[in-house]
This record gives sequence, C-alpha cells and structure tokens, in this order.
Amino acid sequence: MGNEKQKTGSENILTGDGFQVDPQVIQKVEEAEKKLSPRFQELDHIKTQNQYKVVKALRENRISDSHFAWNTGYGYDDAGRAALEKVYASIFHTEAALVRTQIVNGTHALAITLAGILRPGDEMIYCSGGPYDTLEEVIGIRGEGMGSLKEFGITYKQVELLPDGNIDLKGVKSAIGPKTKMCCVQRSTGYAWRKALSIDQIREWVLAVKSVNSDIVCMADNCYGEFTNLQEPTDAGVDVIAGSLIKNPGGGLALSGGYVAGKKDLVKKISYRLTCPGIGDECGLMFGQTRPMLQGMFLAPSVTNAALKGALLCGELYSDLGFETCPGPMDARNDIIQAVKLGTPERVVTFCQGVQEAAPVDSFVTPEPWDMPGYEDPVVMAAGAFVQGSSIELSADGPIRPPYIVYFQGGLTYEHSRLGVMMSLDRLLKKGLISIK
Repeated sequence: MGNEKQKTGSENILTGDGFQVDPQVIQKVEEAEKKLSPRFQELDHIKTQNQYKVVKALRENRISDSHFAWNTGYGYDDAGRAALEKVYASIFHTEAALVRTQIVNGTHALAITLAGILRPGDEMIYCSGGPYDTLEEVIGIRGEGMGSLKEFGITYKQVELLPDGNIDLKGVKSAIGPKTKMCCVQRSTGYAWRKALSIDQIREWVLAVKSVNSDIVCMADNCYGEFTNLQEPTDAGVDVIAGSLIKNPGGGLALSGGYVAGKKDLVKKISYRLTCPGIGDECGLMFGQTRPMLQGMFLAPSVTNAALKGALLCGELYSDLGFETCPGPMDARNDIIQAVKLGTPERVVTFCQGVQEAAPVDSFVTPEPWDMPGYEDPVVMAAGAFVQGSSIELSADGPIRPPYIVYFQGGLTYEHSRLGVMMSLDRLLKKGLISIK
C-alpha cells in the first residue's frame, strides 16, 4: 500500500502543476523502460568496471588532500596538476596527459593537438568523413584569415565512411601519401547521421594506417565517448586522443577545461601550442580546479552511465513512435548521443524547448535557432546546465537544416535524463506535432 501511495505521489508531480506531463507519455516511457531492462544491466556492468579502473588510477597515483591546494602565478611545480595528469594517463593507459583549465573546450583540445603535431607541408586525413562543424574553420575547410591549418600550408583530405557505417579501410590506405603525417577519426556522431565508432572499428583502422606507414600519427576525437565501453581508443592503438572536461570525464563537476592523452613526445609538442615553445606544460595555473576535476573523474563512470540510459530511452521511445533513430534501439552504444530524425524544423525546436523546460537552470528560457559561432547553419540548443555549455548535463540541440535531426544527450542522473525525454514528447504532443498510437 505504501508503494502505491509513493507511485501515485510521483505521478502527481509529473502530471500536476509541476510538469503537466500527459499520462499517455508516462505510460509510453514505462513501456520503453521494460523493453530496455536487459540493456540497462549491460550498461551497469560497464559502469562498474570503469568505476574500479578510475579508483585504481587514483590509488596508484597516491591522490591526497594536498593535491587540492591552490597555487598562484605561473603555476610552477603544481603537485596537484601533475597528479591530475598522471591519473588521466593511468586511466587512458598512455605515457602522458595534458589536463588544463586553459583548454576552453573540445574544439580547442583538438585544435592544439592538430597544430602541435602538424608542420607546414604535412598532410592530414580525416578517415570518418567530415570533422565536427567547429573544426572546419580550424582546418581551413571554410573561413579565411583566422590562422587555420590551411593557411600554414597543411593540406587536408577526408575519406567518407562506407554506407554501413564502417571505416573505408581500403580508401584510407589509398589516400595515404608521402606527405601524410596524421590520420584522424571522430569517435562520436557529431551532427552526422551515423553510429559512433566502436573500439573494434578504431583498432582495425589503426592497424590499416600503420600497415602503410608506422610513423603516421593516429588521433581520435574522443568527445562524448569516454567510459561508454570497457576500453578507450588508446587501448586500441591510437597515438593520441583529445576531449572536453564538460563532457563525460568531468562528471558534471569540472567547471571548464579539456584534455589530451597519448605518447609522451606528442603530448609535449601539443603543450607548446597550448602555451608557447620553451614553456609547454611547465606553466598553467589550475585556479583551484584540481579537486572538482578529480572528483568529477571519480563520478564520471556513473554519470556517463546515466546519460547512456537516457539516450537509450530516447531512442527506444521515438523509434516506437515511428521515427528514424541513430543508433537504433538495439544497437551497441559508443557515445552518449541519440539522434532522432524529426523531419520538420518545428519539431526540432519544440523537442529542444521541452528539454529546456526540464532543466534545473534556466527552465523558463525558450530556445530559438540562432547563428552560433563556428556553425554553418542556425542551431537551436537546449542547455539549462549548472556549467554553461556542459554536454554531460541534460541537453538537446540540432542544426536547422534538412532532414531536421535533433541530438539528445546527457543527464547527470538517469531520472533527469528520463524527465527530458518525457517533456520533449509531451510538448510535441500538446502542439499537435506528433501523435501517440
């Protein structure tokens, strides 16, 4: 009897003045959760093993309260910063890592990685189709006069994925030439309609590249992919990875920052692009952020697990309603992003507005499409987060261009991600843009 009362109370919060969710929506979500129970158990196993991996790294590097102390000025001999970077290197099984507040986002982490390794006359190849939108100006695919790689004499090629979503290994081998210095893949979907790359796919790609020239540097954009599997790209032979701390590895606690992890000589070169030649990783104040960065990493496996479950729920629910989703409900997950092909700009905007209403911060704001810096098309973005722009917190976004796809990700808890899914559907239903059969 007590449980029934608890359930009724919970439903009243959702259907009453708090959120005003249609009971049909709640029923559809509960049906989807029943179907997903075995998948949730699989994700819990991955979370558990990754949690132990993180604790092991913290223990091995003898993290103590002294590592949380502030430093000032140049940040010379910052023991906390050094310990933080050793923890990242241990988790990703690499020789070195660069984890800094000065890295402003994932695009910046990738930009310094490319600029740190490549030199005039070198060639780089993206082997997973086009890069994420914001990297196009970094590379020089579009935009002029900003100091892109193209302006410094670095040439670019890209190899499209095969129709089945696999890397075109033959195409990659054929594209490699005498000037090829670096081959890159983007692990997550970005704004593309494709599945995220699996660790096995990345492993095969590395072997293919190295079979042509073992000196070519293999780099993976690891944004949105950390802790979604038992292994990381560096376990599959990738030389260097880069990502953002306000995505998976920051666990929702990191206020800013990014990371690079890989071979020691490569990380050193990259550090010279972060600061300047001769200084590299020797300077860089952490502004007291070693504690939230380390604690965020400690929580990251659980937070990523919550986001993965929310993405699964979103995919299952909208697939059941007849929409194309990527990945599909039963597909393996290699990032936290769920794409739904909604078909009209009105649906994309309304979906995002529903997610925004579920936010703990700025829930009263109504997202509208706008010309965001670095993007080719207007973008609508729902992001009511404690940390501005944090993609590991509940968010949804999409470029306003055909075929009008929305990208749903994040949720520091599964319950919050679940609420975002419910409210996105509820607002579409109330506007008459969707029907529930």
